[in-house]
Amino acid sequence: MKKILFVTGTRADFGKIKSLMDKVEGMEEFELHVLVTGMHMMKLYGSTFNEVKKQNYKNSYLISNQHTDEPMCSVLSNTISIISRLVNSIDPDMIVVHGDRIEALAGATVGALNHIRVCHIEGGELSGTIDDSIRHSITKLSHIHMVANDEAKQRLIQMGENKKSIFIIGSPDLDIMESGSLPSLEAAKNHYDITFTRYNIVMFHPVTSEEKDIEKYTRNLFKVLDRSGKNYVVIYPNNDPGSLKILDVIDKYKDCENFRVFPSISFESFLVLLKNSEFIIGNSSAGVREAPFYGLPSVNIGTRQNSRFRGPSVLDCGYSQEEIEQVLTQIDELNVEKSTWFGKGNSTELFQSHIDSKRMWDIPVQKVFVDL
Repeated sequence: MKKILFVTGTRADFGKIKSLMDKVEGMEEFELHVLVTGMHMMKLYGSTFNEVKKQNYKNSYLISNQHTDEPMCSVLSNTISIISRLVNSIDPDMIVVHGDRIEALAGATVGALNHIRVCHIEGGELSGTIDDSIRHSITKLSHIHMVANDEAKQRLIQMGENKKSIFIIGSPDLDIMESGSLPSLEAAKNHYDITFTRYNIVMFHPVTSEEKDIEKYTRNLFKVLDRSGKNYVVIYPNNDPGSLKILDVIDKYKDCENFRVFPSISFESFLVLLKNSEFIIGNSSAGVREAPFYGLPSVNIGTRQNSRFRGPSVLDCGYSQEEIEQVLTQIDELNVEKSTWFGKGNSTELFQSHIDSKRMWDIPVQKVFVDL
């Protein structure tokens, strides 16, 4: 029986890889292990480790890797130490990491240095910030790549990865978006005491290279939202540097009648609320990935998603109040169609077929750069 260790550090990556973990847990030939760390363990951001605990995985490890506002380099060091000790204890055959977060970089580093296969989910993409550097670093430390589309595959080949180690599976969270297991809108709204009939989603994250201006940018956004007369469901940002400045601004609106503010919302409930909203605004990848899959308009503010693919349902704007107000006037004019750029909702099935194949496990641990 092969042991597979998944690393999850945020509510976002857990939502994306949960269906994969569930699949591994149910397969007789594999033993699932899950490290729960990062934002999950922080009370300020909703203690989302409780969402992972609800899955009742047989082998899960809840370990805090940081304190509030700890520098990213320090968090990386902490996480490498945590995963190193865990790997030494359970001796996994594979480590699975997702995306571009510090916890994923730590997992890939430990795997590479210990000659353990690393499987990277959703590499080969561009966003436009320091996230790109982290994501590409994870790629070079990983042995197996499960990417969303052919564009991502070609980018990995350009980076010197062997095309035989790259598998296109789409974005796994789309499987959950397409499933019949999501709660009803009424159930989601009742659970979070959201009484709005019509509403919009707000998710605004810090950009680490723009930390000194992030408070001003956030004030601009919320002044416009407040003047719009619309209702908003606001979800806390991630915990990157600058997050506390965003939270200080959000705190001033938490008692306003047209705002409902949450540290976190469960992934399934978030999807239901997103699907039934009028639009999503901010700079979250949900605005350029999940929203288009639902055929939902989105407003993307600033530089955080600069290089990421976006379809016609995404309206871009700068950080000024004037630019945000202008783009809000265009929302109702959009003729939005569903996008399948990031997959079709069958990622779990494809993931299972690959990890169950001899071809994947024959991929060597010793990497070789492949010239074009």
